[in-house]
Amino acid sequence: MAASPALEAPETVDRQGRRWFYRHPLVIRLAHWINAAVLLVLLMSGLQIFNAHPALYWGAVSTFDDPALAITSEQGRDGRNRGVVTVGSRTLDTTGVLGLSKQGGTEVERAFPSWATLPADQDLATGRRWHFLFAWLLVINGAVYLLYGLVSGQLRRRLIPDGDQIRDFGGSVKEHLLLRFPEGTEAKRYNVIQKLTYLVLVLGLLPAMVLAGLAMSPGMDAAWPWLTELFGGRQSARSVHFIAAGLIVLFVVVHVLLVLVSGLVNNMRGMITGWFSLGRDRETAR
Repeated sequence: MAASPALEAPETVDRQGRRWFYRHPLVIRLAHWINAAVLLVLLMSGLQIFNAHPALYWGAVSTFDDPALAITSEQGRDGRNRGVVTVGSRTLDTTGVLGLSKQGGTEVERAFPSWATLPADQDLATGRRWHFLFAWLLVINGAVYLLYGLVSGQLRRRLIPDGDQIRDFGGSVKEHLLLRFPEGTEAKRYNVIQKLTYLVLVLGLLPAMVLAGLAMSPGMDAAWPWLTELFGGRQSARSVHFIAAGLIVLFVVVHVLLVLVSGLVNNMRGMITGWFSLGRDRETAR
């Protein structure tokens, strides 16, 4: 059986008998950290834009009386305002977090609180400028990552599960639920859940978010009307853009949690220096 291409990267053993594996090349590390910063700015500026009209619809037009989702405030039975999130016909009280939150000690009616938006104060024009600038940075960084990944073979190694991994998919799920992670040689490659998740992110969610964002542009609608029609209208594109962004945020949260529980220092060292510790080599340590 041919060795997995994921096992071809440099490995060394130090004087203490610890095995080190060069897991992340420089381009991958730079793309990772640039993406982290860019996505944070895109999220915060995107929430600023959403606050200007905090509702989502399906189709080509805004049906103000029947939104698919809305984050607003309303007067409760006690006469006090409360923040609410409406999804279809269901309404949730989200006072203090969404719809109605405190800013400078004063209750403010806004979908997302000031600490979550860029800029903090309601400023649609500035939020749009930040969003559009960093959207281009995301596209450029993504293009460099994909080109490098294809030429170097890193994309295949990081996104496509090996045959033995697919066959043991159930076992990998069980190990994740028990918070058990690969050690030694097996830790040289991403497990099947990591690969499939990254595959959906890189080839699914991120492209969908970018294309939906383009479909909302009047200029793009005039130049490529088929793109808007692909999403079923500008309002549907806006909803898809928002949902894709939410799923990416969920991915980031789970990703960070797994980094913490599987070894924060080792994982961070790997993504900063490239070198990942596989533990002690038994033969060398004797």
